[in-house]
Amino acid sequence: MSEESTVPGRQSPPAARVISVLDHLVRNPRERLGLSELARSVGLSKPTCLGILNELTAAGYLTRDDEAKYGLGPALIVAGRAAHNGYALGALARRHLEKLSDEFGAVCSASAVAGDKIVLLESVGHVGNAGLGRVYPFAPPVGLMYVLWEPADVFERWLEVEPALPVRLDRDHLRRVVAQCRADGYLVESLTPVGQQLYRLMEGVAVDELPAEVRELVGAMVSSLGERVYLASGDEGSHSVSVIAAPTFDSAGRQSMVLTLYVGAEISAAEIRRRAVALVAAAQAVTVAAGGLRV
Repeated sequence: MSEESTVPGRQSPPAARVISVLDHLVRNPRERLGLSELARSVGLSKPTCLGILNELTAAGYLTRDDEAKYGLGPALIVAGRAAHNGYALGALARRHLEKLSDEFGAVCSASAVAGDKIVLLESVGHVGNAGLGRVYPFAPPVGLMYVLWEPADVFERWLEVEPALPVRLDRDHLRRVVAQCRADGYLVESLTPVGQQLYRLMEGVAVDELPAEVRELVGAMVSSLGERVYLASGDEGSHSVSVIAAPTFDSAGRQSMVLTLYVGAEISAAEIRRRAVALVAAAQAVTVAAGGLRV
């Protein structure tokens, strides 16, 4: 490396072009943009812009959908976590998760949607930080809790996404689930041991690359969307619970992260409510700290 290339303040046009693409997408995190629109917005030729997009997508910093539109990718979440360790909001969210974990002896986590993936952002409990950065497909049957508290049109769009696995969609029942969870402020989900193993197997898997017969077989092992959700009723008996989840919100009132408390046991309806109340309080505290609001 020459002495001239290490002079402080010296600029790198190629690096600046990459930054301009990332900056534009960061400023428009909910949009997915095509090559022509991106190139025009950042003032690059289409061939130059395409080369940058290809490299960033291959590295996981961007995602590219079937319509050749680009959005932010999960690798940015993983990289960003290192930066947000010292950021007050991240530390506050982790403190609330740690408090919940200590109180209930449970693994607690925070996760969010990035592009077409769900990314684990924080995790406390016996698994520690080992799972941070894990990604899952954001498509039925995975991801219901990430759209429950979003506007109705966001929920409907998610329902229209091609399922990661074949599932039955009882839309009327799902809408009742949505209404109940929005009223309660939390979701209680029950999974069979087979379903829990399936979720572990789906981590980082490109399910659409599986042979059709394998997808059909695995899909047959998954209960219909909505059937896994426990809906409050007069039944005060015990219920098999996998996880309880509650949302945080950003300054626009949109769902931001999901905080999750893992149960993995049969507990009473009263105990479900006790844990859910504590989880919702933690999520509300994180929302307030973020300057968010629930509309």
